[in-house]
Amino acid sequence: MPTTTRRPLPGRVPTDVEVAIVGAGSAGLSAALVLGRCLRRVLVLDGGPPRNAPSPAVQAFFTRDGTAPAQLLDMGRKELVGYDSVEIKQAKVVGLARRGKHFELTLEGETGRRSTRTARKVLLATGVEDELPPLPGMRELWGRGVLHCPYCHGWEHRDQALAVYGRAKLVTGLALLVSRWSADTVVCVEDPANLTENARRRLRRQGIAVHEQPLAALEGTAGGELRHLVFESGEKLARTALFIHAHQHQRSPLAEEMGCRLSSKGAIWVSKQHQTSVPGLYAAGDNTPGTQQALLAAAEGSGAAISINETLTREECPK
Repeated sequence: MPTTTRRPLPGRVPTDVEVAIVGAGSAGLSAALVLGRCLRRVLVLDGGPPRNAPSPAVQAFFTRDGTAPAQLLDMGRKELVGYDSVEIKQAKVVGLARRGKHFELTLEGETGRRSTRTARKVLLATGVEDELPPLPGMRELWGRGVLHCPYCHGWEHRDQALAVYGRAKLVTGLALLVSRWSADTVVCVEDPANLTENARRRLRRQGIAVHEQPLAALEGTAGGELRHLVFESGEKLARTALFIHAHQHQRSPLAEEMGCRLSSKGAIWVSKQHQTSVPGLYAAGDNTPGTQQALLAAAEGSGAAISINETLTREECPK
């Protein structure tokens, strides 16, 4: 990797790169672009396909609406080719440790071979994994017939026969939101006994029917399109999409292993500058609290990169 000519900082151990970015999705590539333009030596570690890989397209992304997820990331990688201080490496980060004023990362390559790299700052853009309900057909239809975000997919399913599935405490709000795109929306509740009278009243006002019979399976096409909800009685209900509010967990254990503060929902807590509770360790994208969308992840990556560059600059230009 080409290096820029800068005077070494007094008392600081030289590192392989200035910033290591763990994750090569929208947040990670966006951060790399900003840092590359700041002449920072950056290493992006690409550990595999992103969370939205099963989805047919990234929606509501300014100038890229309808772009396939893989194509969007490929465009991002190609943009980075022009910045010779940025390297993208196919490797999983299996270890992260603080070494005085810098970090040491243990990498595992595609062949299983391990190596180490050092960096002054680290950005975790590792994303999350969805925990799907254990219903037959749920995983097979995930990303096309089973969806998590009406802002991402509501337009494509407007005025169609839709359903919302989940536990009582979450299903009402999601159903009311989904009904914005279709008047033909129904609710399937995992625990109907916990659905309050107020929730039922709000759903009735919007013309949203509640199905209390347990859902047994989903039927769809080989291409991932939903066709029917199948109840335990054998009854089938024709639907074209099912929205769920899936539980999630961190895709990478690095934040927890480093002792980062997590939210009650397991997201990585970050300051306004995108720094975690561990100094020098930043996070951006779906692994942090807030609304999850590719465009927002890219924006967070950009914001984190600016914060990192300004922190590095203050360290290089002490008062």
